[in-house]
Amino acid sequence: MIAAAILFRDVQDMMTLRQVEVIRAVMVTGTIGGAAKLLNVSAPGISRLVKYTERSLGIRFFQRQNGRYFPTPEAENIFEQINGVYKKVDDLSEIISKIGRGGLSELRIGSVPSISQVMVPRAIERVRRRYPDLGIDINILKLEEAIDYLLLGRGECVAMSYRLEHSGLDFLPLASGELYCIVPPGHELAGRKQVSAAEITRYPLIGIDPNDPYGRIMAEIFARHRLAYNITIRARFGTTVCALVKAGLGIAIIDQFTVAHGGYPGIELIKITEPTRFDTYIAVKRGAPLSLHVEYFIESLRAEMRAVEPSRGKGRAAPPRGRQR
Repeated sequence: MIAAAILFRDVQDMMTLRQVEVIRAVMVTGTIGGAAKLLNVSAPGISRLVKYTERSLGIRFFQRQNGRYFPTPEAENIFEQINGVYKKVDDLSEIISKIGRGGLSELRIGSVPSISQVMVPRAIERVRRRYPDLGIDINILKLEEAIDYLLLGRGECVAMSYRLEHSGLDFLPLASGELYCIVPPGHELAGRKQVSAAEITRYPLIGIDPNDPYGRIMAEIFARHRLAYNITIRARFGTTVCALVKAGLGIAIIDQFTVAHGGYPGIELIKITEPTRFDTYIAVKRGAPLSLHVEYFIESLRAEMRAVEPSRGKGRAAPPRGRQR
């Protein structure tokens, strides 16, 4: 065995990978023609390379009998080890293929509820098409939970409706959105194209916490117009708000991403007269490299959200896509 290993090392130093490939193909198929088909080359070329290799190394690799090639003991000793190398190469190719399909990886992402309802599933559908074997773990997080989620390494990114100030996080712009008033069918406001904050106050209001990003936008509008911001029913999640409106318990203010693509049927959307524009972000741990899967998820989520965002105002440039600190 030691002698064979030494012989293999010496032969390896003197043979090109192409010569090794050709000699192995002849051993596997037993004929010049079979090796030529296996390697998709001409038979005369295979024959010439076999003869040249034997002559240059002074080793006879094959005995010829009735048109077939039988490996000599020397060749078997050498290529027993070479086959082991080829097996490792095949294993490596399989691993690379699995990585390409996402089979050895897991996409771990978080999202605030408003973006997770419609936009994240649409982005994940794109990711699944590209990486069919990728493991996926989606966490619905409160804003205050996003910091620990990223800093403790539980996930790679979080889709956010607000940009936090934190020294350990970077923020990538996603898209801009607007808030809408939602009413049940048959409501007095149903069919309207626009509604003002003053008109909204005339009806029972189902809303989110005024301290939340979207609630803060409306609270500021109401305060600016000296209107009372009285919420008769408070709910944290947009889907709950929509269900309450659908049940006829009041009207509400909701972000456009929660109800995009008909995400909640049975309610009507009305544009709010006052400006309600907001920006969304992807939060990532500062300095942490992102996996290819997460980069593609971010790209997909941005594309889905920008496809439904309001047309940008004149003179307003699109936000940069790089990390913001």
